[in-house]
Amino acid sequence: MKMQRVSTNLTLFYKFFIPVFWIIFFGAFTVASFFYGEELSGGLSVRSFQIGTLLFFLSGVAVLGFTLMRLKRVEMNREFVYVTDYFKNFRYPWHNIESIQEADFLFLQIVTINLKAPGSFGKRIIFIASKGLLEGFWHENPELREAVQK
Repeated sequence: MKMQRVSTNLTLFYKFFIPVFWIIFFGAFTVASFFYGEELSGGLSVRSFQIGTLLFFLSGVAVLGFTLMRLKRVEMNREFVYVTDYFKNFRYPWHNIESIQEADFLFLQIVTINLKAPGSFGKRIIFIASKGLLEGFWHENPELREAVQK
């Protein structure tokens, strides 16, 4: 049976490019603040500037780790939901899915798949949906939508 992608094509961009770019750029800036703190601090005390850049960098890494880096690519068909993090691939039968919740955040549609029992990616799988593809899948499979959306 044919799989249909329901997550956005930009998942790879959100999951890898943005975090890697952010970590490299601000990581290098943080390291530079410790080597060249006096030149970069712009009138602030050097130690405050260094601690501030370190806290900014670490908080950014934590935010990225809990948001964008958790995203998955998702494909569906009438029998299974296929989930990948681009390194590992798993399929979950529909009877193992407790619910699917959709929420709009700015211009993105964030979808959370809640499993009945923890799977290889945990009990919750989060992805950014391609609105047209997900709606198309639900239109073709209304019984699946009814079974998992509460």
